Amino acid sequence: MYDPLKSYSPGVGERYPNSYWFNHSGPAPKQSNKLQKDIEVDVAIIGAGYTGLSCAYHLATEHKIKAHILEANQTAWGCSGRNAGFILKSTGRKPYARMIRQWGESVAKDIYNETCEGLETVNQLISTGIDCDPQAKGYLRVAHKPSMVKVIKAQAKLLKQLFSYDVEYISQNELKTDYFDSRHAFGAIRFADGYGVNPLKLAWGYQNLAIRAGAEIYTASPVEKIISIDQAHSGAGSNTRSYANSDKNNYRLITPEGIVTAKKVVIATNGYTPYQFHPSINNRMLPVLSQIIVTRPLTSAELSNCNFITSNVVMDTRALKYYFRKLPDNRLLFGGRGAINGKDAEDPYYADRLLKVLKSSFPSLSEVKVDYSWSGWICMALDDLPHIVKGDAQGNLFYSAGYCGNGVSFSVQAGKRLAQQIAGQAVPNLPLYNQSLPKFPLPSLRRVGQWGYFQYGKVKDRWF
Repeated sequence: MYDPLKSYSPGVGERYPNSYWFNHSGPAPKQSNKLQKDIEVDVAIIGAGYTGLSCAYHLATEHKIKAHILEANQTAWGCSGRNAGFILKSTGRKPYARMIRQWGESVAKDIYNETCEGLETVNQLISTGIDCDPQAKGYLRVAHKPSMVKVIKAQAKLLKQLFSYDVEYISQNELKTDYFDSRHAFGAIRFADGYGVNPLKLAWGYQNLAIRAGAEIYTASPVEKIISIDQAHSGAGSNTRSYANSDKNNYRLITPEGIVTAKKVVIATNGYTPYQFHPSINNRMLPVLSQIIVTRPLTSAELSNCNFITSNVVMDTRALKYYFRKLPDNRLLFGGRGAINGKDAEDPYYADRLLKVLKSSFPSLSEVKVDYSWSGWICMALDDLPHIVKGDAQGNLFYSAGYCGNGVSFSVQAGKRLAQQIAGQAVPNLPLYNQSLPKFPLPSLRRVGQWGYFQYGKVKDRWF
């Protein structure tokens, strides 16, 4: 499997993985032709996932700027088409309590409000007619051991007091009676606004919106190199000039069969960013594999035996989290960490490990089989936050990355904010938008550090 820490290219026109989503989403929309000539554009976006599609859509609809998207493989070939489909009011994995300690309550509130706006942005786009199989609203964060009950109660208390976010505590007995009966669930807090969707159909919906708005998408067109054009004579050193005055080409993007010359460039590749792709993002991300299995459809008796009533999306409190949901056809989707290296991604050990955990959680499902298994790269940031910022001094190149596995909804907000920055508009004065992704120390040892964290997580989740 493609490994972003080792490969300079994710491929050219690679097919979608054999996932549940791909096999239950109907025919894919017609993919655009690959780039086979040299072109000059106003805005070039690298990556046709949620972020890139949202950026192109908002550039067209809110700023009357046409964008051209360059995608190495297919639309949503990366994490946008491989994730579990959890639409949550969240971003990154940095707890609000840590934000308050670092930046104060005011900044924490503003970041919370930004996540609220991000969720509303997704809801508005879906309401335009995107068919993505949304399920009943509700997100459960489950205490995986008794000692974590006080932790989730404290989280609920903070959210209510600071943000007036009405989070409901559910006891272990209520969880068993009204949601599901798991041996690894000792209580939960429930967020009423999270829900599950088919993430690939959602991305295809964004693709249709972007194209109808005027964006152009080139698939099977990987960017192999980004070359800066000397702008000294153009006065491009001013950080405050508007888009309207940006009349000079600033970058050349080299693809296998064509060169794109662009005034503005957006890197929207997140966890699928190739190795040493551009100085602005090199050594600032840790791609981590997340593994998902989907069972065969469960019988009525099997669902009854574990009292699996809910269609709410579920995530536990482990450092090495497990997440799951009941799909519309009564299959169970179950996910967690995968292999460390891309070369081990297809090893059946990781799917078997997830199935073992699923069966230990629901012993009555001891005979259940897996129909689908796949993995995908999420992008971890050193500070546990995404950053949507300019990647050069002139403000002609931007990137968005570091969603930490929580980007299904916030990546769309990120695309919207990227569009504003490209158009020369101000965005909220938040660490998300005014601080670059921090570099990893000793970046060549990132995989070693990841392995060490996994070992620590195993001990913490069981004993602490």
